[in-house]
Formats: sequence, C-alpha cells, structure tokens
Amino acid sequence: MPALRPAIFLDRDGTLNLQLIRGGKPYPPATLMEFALFPGVPAACAQLAAAGFVLVVATNQPDVGRGDQAQSVVESMHARLREHVPSIAHIEVCYAPGQGHTHPEDYRRKPEPGMLTDAAKSLNLDLSSSWMIGDRWRDIDCGQRAGVRTVFIDFGYTEELRAAPDYTVKNFTEAAAIIIKAIKTH
Repeated sequence: MPALRPAIFLDRDGTLNLQLIRGGKPYPPATLMEFALFPGVPAACAQLAAAGFVLVVATNQPDVGRGDQAQSVVESMHARLREHVPSIAHIEVCYAPGQGHTHPEDYRRKPEPGMLTDAAKSLNLDLSSSWMIGDRWRDIDCGQRAGVRTVFIDFGYTEELRAAPDYTVKNFTEAAAIIIKAIKTH
C-alpha cells in the first residue's frame, strides 16, 4: 500500500477565485465571465504542490442543487481553474442545496467533512498532516471536523466564525506562505 500523502484542501469561491460581495456576504460567480482567480493563486498553488502537498478543491455549489445555476456552468469554471492552476490534483464538489432541504450528499456539504474524508480515501491522503484553506466559517468547521489544520482568509464578512482557525490571513498567498513556513519548522 502506498504511503499516505499530505493534502491542502482548498475552498473555491473567496479562496482561489474572486467572490461577489453583496451586503457583507460572499456569493459565487454566476457565469464563467465572472470567474476570475485572485492574483498569485497559480504561483502559490505551485509552491504548495512543490512542497509535497496534493491540492484538492472542496467546494459547496448549492445553487446547482437548488436549480439556480446549471451544473455545466460550474464545470466550465472548474475547467478554467484546472487550466490556470494545473497543480490542482482533484476537485470535490457538493451540489446539495442546503437551506433546510435534505439530500443524499448532505454528509459532504461543508461544514460536514465528507468531501475531505472521501478525497482522503480515494487519493490516499493523510488527514493528520493536511490543511484546509477557506474564507467562511463552514470551511474552518469542515477542516476541524476532518482533523486537519485550518487557515482562514479574513475578508471581514458580516458572518462570524464558529470555531477558531489555526491561522488567520488576508489572502491566499499569505495562507500558502504560512503553511510552507509551518512545515519547514516541524
């Protein structure tokens, strides 16, 4: 059996790509035209991959589950993401609608850890040496429930964290730098 590998689990909207902020709350891009990466994301991802991490995107896309967005639009965004960030090894997507609906994928919908545990099983990942980077409370709670260290990108949204992250930063480049520094000091 091959050795377990460490991973970086990445939220998508507000972490890798620009989110739309309305009324202090973040929203995903609605169209491929609105989908744009934050500066420095491809280079920071390449640095994390070079440091030995498997990069896995873990994203809730409830608008698809609610019928407000076509799955093909989300898939086109992921194709663009893979094109610009080839160091991403895998993308986990949860289409469960949330908001009081029940769905078979609810165990995968962040803050539940299902996307991380599913990826760990299928990709032979070591959760104990892995990290989660995200910009919402759901990301931090998900990471903690999966047993990974967490880095919170703080955009000052009107929602509050429910659990304390291991680190808080202002952007993805800072998040990558903190992780690389942390593994070098251990």
